[in-house]
Amino acid sequence: MPQDSPLHQRRRPPSPQELAGIPWLSALTPPEREAATAQLVVGDATAGEVVCRVGRAPTYWFGVVEGLLKMNIDNARGDSLTFTGVSRGGWFGEGTALKREPYRYNVQALRASVVAGLPLEHFHLLLAQSLGFNRFIMNQLNERLGQFIAARESDRLNNPDVRVARGLAALFNPVLFPGVGEVLQITQQELAYLVGLSRQRVNMALQRLVHEGWIKVVYGGVQVLNLPALRSHTLGGP
Repeated sequence: MPQDSPLHQRRRPPSPQELAGIPWLSALTPPEREAATAQLVVGDATAGEVVCRVGRAPTYWFGVVEGLLKMNIDNARGDSLTFTGVSRGGWFGEGTALKREPYRYNVQALRASVVAGLPLEHFHLLLAQSLGFNRFIMNQLNERLGQFIAARESDRLNNPDVRVARGLAALFNPVLFPGVGEVLQITQQELAYLVGLSRQRVNMALQRLVHEGWIKVVYGGVQVLNLPALRSHTLGGP
């Protein structure tokens, strides 16, 4: 939410319901929570709007109250490489915020989303003063590392079914995305953007996962029935 961006200009205080969807607030002491709440802002991002841009210095630590974002970079050939999606309840960019370095990736809304921001200076104040906040950040970094190792492994396997399975599993990570619940609200096209496949190929993979009994495709999204199986997807075949 750069200070000259339209999203920053549309910032507003969070509602009580939106505050209830911010997971790390519960890790703070009452005085810490009161101070952080006074600093938090939210903005309503439109589909396609860029929240973070490569080369920009961070001014906030961000989270998704509602909606779906993607984290990606564009290579020299103009192709887009997506690192991960960020669903409801997820917070991201703590590494960039810790180092105060410019973003090395873009973050873009895949659909209309509510994005929360904690000013960078208050982020560092909590790191300096709050044990509960430090534990939350440590868990975030640990889970993020595991997520990217799994994504790297999936890329090397070059199996579309594995990419879809593990892409879904990553979005159902209960530590990184505690607000997702039992059903992930996502379209096949959005999932295709996140895993780097065509919508048709994603549909084929989903049908196979349904056949295995690992997921259920419901109206407007996907329900995961066997998360461990998705994480360790070992189906053979093309």
